[in-house]
This record gives sequence, structure tokens and C-alpha cells, in this order.
Amino acid sequence: MKLFKKGSVFDGMTSIGIAIASLVIIFAVMFLITGTVKDNIVIVDGIDETNSSTYSVGYNATNDLIDAAATVPGWVPLIVITAIGGLLISLVAVFGRRS
Repeated sequence: MKLFKKGSVFDGMTSIGIAIASLVIIFAVMFLITGTVKDNIVIVDGIDETNSSTYSVGYNATNDLIDAAATVPGWVPLIVITAIGGLLISLVAVFGRRS
């Protein structure tokens, strides 16, 4: 019984590509939305961004969300490298059984 098929390795590359593209799109939309929300909070609350004593709870929460989410895109290259490494190991396992 064969554990790996050649096609399964290449199918894995497609699903990883789709997952990473989806992640990038989701984060791009999220950053656009939070940026717009922050701008609207500044307008509605009349916040002076140079004076921290005028910040509202909504403004602080939006900034916290943006700061927390900003660290995630830094992990994408690590995820990509790990996925490529896993695919290379799979290819070696598939083609290494020929001998």
C-alpha cells in the first residue's frame, strides 16, 4: 500500500497557496476597515491625535486592535517557509521510495 501519491504533494501546494492568499486578503480588508473606523472615531469624537488626553475608549480600543493585528503578517513568511519545507520533505519521501 502506498502512503503517498505524486498528485497529493502537488495538491497540498495548491491548498497552501489558496490558504495564504485568503489570509492576505482577510488581513488587508481588516486593516482597511479598522483604519476607516479609527478615522471615523477621530471625526465623531473630535479627537486631537497629538494630545493623548483627548483619546476616547473607542479610539484606544481601535489602536490596540491595530497594534495586535499588525504582528500577525510578520508570521506569514515563517508559515510559508514551514509549508515549503513540509512539501519538500513529502517530495523526498515520494521520490525516495523509487530506489
